[in-house]
Amino acid sequence: MNKTHHPLTEHDRLQVVQSLAEQHNLRNNFSGTIREYYDAMSEQTPLEGGVRCEQNNAFGYWLHPRASQSKCVIVFIHGGAYMLGSAQAYRGFASQLAVRTGYSTLVLDYPLAPEHPFPAAPDKVNEVLTALINSGVSQIALVGDSAGGALSLVAMQNSQLAEKIRSAVVFSPWTDLTFSGASFNDPSMRDPIFQPSILQDAARAYLQGATAKDERASPLFARLNTLPPLAIQVGSEELLLDDANRFADKADELGGVVQLDIYEGMHHVFQRDVRLDASRHALDAAAEFICQHR
Repeated sequence: MNKTHHPLTEHDRLQVVQSLAEQHNLRNNFSGTIREYYDAMSEQTPLEGGVRCEQNNAFGYWLHPRASQSKCVIVFIHGGAYMLGSAQAYRGFASQLAVRTGYSTLVLDYPLAPEHPFPAAPDKVNEVLTALINSGVSQIALVGDSAGGALSLVAMQNSQLAEKIRSAVVFSPWTDLTFSGASFNDPSMRDPIFQPSILQDAARAYLQGATAKDERASPLFARLNTLPPLAIQVGSEELLLDDANRFADKADELGGVVQLDIYEGMHHVFQRDVRLDASRHALDAAAEFICQHR
């Protein structure tokens, strides 16, 4: 495993404080629903120029960069604790990778809890990936953040899909719904995004009685034989830090390509804020990893 710690730049030391203050201000003054707030927050990541958006009612949104020539496509699975998020709101975030790679990118929609509990989300991801493969797509790079990162890791358990998945990049993946990670249970961890109860409540709403150790709910517990090349990025200031660390260790035991990048001073899914040095570096690294493994 290639494990790298990235130091906090002086620019980011100041920018993180400003960015988090802006996020908290938006939340405190937002008059809509929590889903509307999350979409408004997600939409703050700018849509890159030269990207053509095409809505697909069955899948989500296609993003086609002007210079797209590759046969490989990115499938981006959004986060939101299985309860929030939409392909429409994530177009800007996904466009950052579409432009950096030149790959057409599908931002995938899936049914949200609590209306649609587990396993509706992984079932939808499998359905969409199967449809893409049946349509002739033979090279897929999976990308996901948080819950979407977990859904990406779950999709790779499907042997019928695995041979078409050339690589995966996951940002702050939520791999353990039992919350057994040391970082989650460390009282000294000061996560600026989550309190433990927020994730615990979301897990209950998603699982609705299903076991948290089910490998399609918590990919940390999956019985894996092989994985495609995998890059994991996570911030040091996260309750879910050890969700990333432990899955990277598990993947490394299989002997494949595993890249773990830990960004010091960064919070959950910092990659969405492209004003940060760390975000731009992480997105560049993610795009390079995808292009290397196609």
